[in-house]
Amino acid sequence: MSYLDAIVQGIVQGLTEFLPVSSSGHLSLYQHFTGQSGEAAGLFSILLHLGTLLAVLIAFWDTIWQLILEAFRMIGDLFTGKFSFKTNDPQRRMIFMLFVALLPLLVFVLIKDWYTALAADNDIIVEGICFLITAALLYMADHLTPGHRTAKNMRYRDAVLIGTLQGIAPLPGVSRSGSTISAGIFAGLDREFAVAFSFILGVPAVLGANIFEVKDALETGLQLDLLPALVGMTVACVVGIASIALVRKLARSGNFKWFTWYTALLGAGTVIIGIAEKFVG
Repeated sequence: MSYLDAIVQGIVQGLTEFLPVSSSGHLSLYQHFTGQSGEAAGLFSILLHLGTLLAVLIAFWDTIWQLILEAFRMIGDLFTGKFSFKTNDPQRRMIFMLFVALLPLLVFVLIKDWYTALAADNDIIVEGICFLITAALLYMADHLTPGHRTAKNMRYRDAVLIGTLQGIAPLPGVSRSGSTISAGIFAGLDREFAVAFSFILGVPAVLGANIFEVKDALETGLQLDLLPALVGMTVACVVGIASIALVRKLARSGNFKWFTWYTALLGAGTVIIGIAEKFVG
């Protein structure tokens, strides 16, 4: 893999991981049309996700640090007998909600190999259909009255809904940020809080999934050029930080319509091209 190719894919990952348009779908299309589909391309995509994971840690460090401190206070309360699920503390309630939102992933872990196979195959029709699903979610979320719930009054069923939508996000073309932010808006969350919750939720989810994927890839003996991979991860991180700032600004204005149209047109075009390739092939 060339450095230029690594930079291009890093830019694609950094932009599309946080903009509600699906990074996995865009990387899958890029790799498909440049002849890079396969297990090695899948491993490189995983490493790029680690780059954007670092971007989340940087952009939301203040909130994440407060959650870490609160987690240690919770452990202290457990040992002193002061722990209770009934609390109005926003940080502690957010930890509870994040934990509940992660539970649905235990079910989706059972089909992770199926997700990987869809991204690595040579058929882009599935990607097109998934882009259309993303467009539908964004359209519905964009036309709802803004909610006002935050960590203080978020409900457990809201966390389950967000976690379930995150579970389908590994499908190439379904946006993780788009699906989880939309789910938060469906649940009546404040739009800015929905963005923060979505991105912070992605830290343990993406990290856990990528650890398993990297482990599986290394066990199969896959090799990847380290320096281009590091360049791609760095580019993905830097571009990702800028993308997060843009999404937070758009969330405040409640305007995702351009992404709705973009993913709808991209999905329709991808399906058409995928069908045409089957006939030509």
